[in-house]
Amino acid sequence: MKHDALSDALVLIKNADHVGKESAVVPASRLIGEVLKLLTEKGYLNNYEFRDNGRGGEFDISLNGRINGCGAIKPRFSIKLRDMDRHEARYLPAKDFGLLILTTPHGVMNNDQAKEASTGGKLLAYVY
Repeated sequence: MKHDALSDALVLIKNADHVGKESAVVPASRLIGEVLKLLTEKGYLNNYEFRDNGRGGEFDISLNGRINGCGAIKPRFSIKLRDMDRHEARYLPAKDFGLLILTTPHGVMNNDQAKEASTGGKLLAYVY
């Protein structure tokens, strides 16, 4: 049963990466596209491309085997800039290892970009 598209997409990517597949296909949405863009920029994915399948589209993702763990954060906690380190310690295995992905007034960004922009937001996902 599908309730959270982002969570389903991250689980599909993680499982495909763990069994050694070179690619994965996930349903498309604007939020999933923004998350995939961040993961590609940070080197967790090789690349991705949108394909229109007549039912809203899908992303074809090229994996590189760098994902050890990832998932959606539920419920979507609102965090302030000063609480960022506490949530990094909670969801990531070590300091400066992995990413927290959050939505902010400036768009979807990772924890380092949010610190640079001096903004908080709502936690969406983690990856390491």
